[in-house]
Amino acid sequence: MPKKDAEREQRVIAGDAMDGDVQADTSLRPRCLAEYINQEKVKENIAISIEAARGRGEPLDHVLLYGPPGLGKTTLAYIIAAEMQVSVRVTSGPAIERIGDLAAILTSLQPGDVLFIDEIHRLSRVVEEFLYPALEESAIDWVTGKGPGARSIRLAIKPFTLIGATTRYAMMSPPLRDRFGGVYRLDFHDAGALAQIIRRSAAILGVPVDDAGTRAIAERSRGTPRVANRLLRRVRDYAQVKADGAITEAVAAEALARLEIDAIGLDSVDYRVLRTIIEKFDGGPVGLETIAASISEDAETIMDVYEPYLLQLGFIQRTPRGRQATRGAYEHLGIEPRAGAASPQRPLFDA
Repeated sequence: MPKKDAEREQRVIAGDAMDGDVQADTSLRPRCLAEYINQEKVKENIAISIEAARGRGEPLDHVLLYGPPGLGKTTLAYIIAAEMQVSVRVTSGPAIERIGDLAAILTSLQPGDVLFIDEIHRLSRVVEEFLYPALEESAIDWVTGKGPGARSIRLAIKPFTLIGATTRYAMMSPPLRDRFGGVYRLDFHDAGALAQIIRRSAAILGVPVDDAGTRAIAERSRGTPRVANRLLRRVRDYAQVKADGAITEAVAAEALARLEIDAIGLDSVDYRVLRTIIEKFDGGPVGLETIAASISEDAETIMDVYEPYLLQLGFIQRTPRGRQATRGAYEHLGIEPRAGAASPQRPLFDA
């Protein structure tokens, strides 16, 4: 396993799904829009579209969901299918290598079914272009033969709804983006919403947790439901072995301290990024590639995995000359801010 992939697997607070998350995410997943916590504007707009489509007896218009990993895009796709009372077929951009793979999926769909493609920005250009007539005309164009004898055959398919999910909206081609009738961004959750998710998950898992323990986990969950549920399971294990099985603020704090997660959800990798900017490059601005080389990490991983939460906290900011640490980062690390350090932005979690 490449170094960057191995490190992402080891980070408890990573938003990406890990091997142990699949079964847990399925058991804790909300089943309807009413159970889906937060993202109120997105839920309201989707609910209106679903009601209108069902009233007309038509498939729902194609939907694109984008935002950081772990915020519930896959969950929302399952909920949409459930609300439309249709089946859902799940795949991902990298898994569809040839147009034959996509053709097999499309021809197997029943009227109104949902096709969910995760990481849709990673579809190859050939596969993407093969998808266009399916989205617009409920048909696929199949080429048989080669050379002068080649001919195109149009096959009708049943109308369906495509739900695409991506963490890299800008990497999608404009023609593909334009074919979605509903485009929704999922944002990080605040501590209050995460607390609701943790309480619901704890009830399903049968874990007693008080309000202070819930808040302690929520504030370390980086605004991400997947992380909140993962931390809850880790704290549950600690409470079972080292306490009386109940999660209190003290139990949660001790369990997460053992995982090297601080009071606002930063771990050792986040500290390395911040200390590199502050101590090696005088707070910046410093280029992303330089930061990556300094900590032996991949620049794309830093931008996609580490930076979003640091930006949300207001600990770093992007400038035309590179990344710069703010006063908030200096203060959190206990380092005297240098003259001219950028002021911190509004924090993700209110006090």
